[in-house]
Amino acid sequence: MRQLLLLRHAKSSWDDPALSDHARPLNARGRRAAAAIAQAMRELGLGPDLVLVSSARRTLQTLEALTPFEDAALIEPMDALYLAPWRRLLEALQEVPETVRSVLLIGHNPGLHELALVLAGPQGVSRGGADMQRLAEGYPTGALAEFTIASPWRLLDSGGGRLVRFIQPRDLLAADSTETLS
Repeated sequence: MRQLLLLRHAKSSWDDPALSDHARPLNARGRRAAAAIAQAMRELGLGPDLVLVSSARRTLQTLEALTPFEDAALIEPMDALYLAPWRRLLEALQEVPETVRSVLLIGHNPGLHELALVLAGPQGVSRGGADMQRLAEGYPTGALAEFTIASPWRLLDSGGGRLVRFIQPRDLLAADSTETLS
């Protein structure tokens, strides 16, 4: 079995209108959310072998909050993942070497949300539990979906993933703050 972690970048700042979308950094809320997701990943033992990350500043800063990983992960920033549609994200995963057991893909919506739903497949979405229902409803910034993948990466396709868990920063920070993160 392979493991696929899909992480949407944490909340970014719109404070500087002169910045391009690609250059927008995380805001304070995003930094807190990324730290909470990093802690949850450590507690759950979620450590990737390979990280595929969009080259946008906010995705790279989200990754920075997660590192270092317990085991050294190969990190590949990719311009092609910036605002990529789900099909491009799937193609990137299909190109992963078969020796890689666990992949973390850090990207953007709507492509990331659509990819997660495609991987779960229509039956997975209709039969899924509470986490699948929350995933179907939306993919907020900083949210992490963990899938198990039975096929080789090159054969990954619709319905090829089983959702293990879906973690949203607001769930992790609820005890620490009354601020809603979405």
